[in-house]
Amino acid sequence: MDVLEDTIIDPLTDFYHDSRRFLEKCRKPDMEEFSRTAIATLIGFLIIGAIGFFVKLIHIPINNIIVGGGQ
Repeated sequence: MDVLEDTIIDPLTDFYHDSRRFLEKCRKPDMEEFSRTAIATLIGFLIIGAIGFFVKLIHIPINNIIVGGGQ
């Protein structure tokens, strides 16, 4: 029984207590925090999208030069 307790029961109870402690500390963000997070995420999406667009924009002419333009 000691092996079962050490390998299964103790980790599960520790996980339960840690999860409960985490959920008790969670709170809903206020409007200012939510808007700052949304704006930061939007800026990140725009930057990553712009980088992808410019890489694709540069890649197409180089690919056409190497391959021959499909003519």
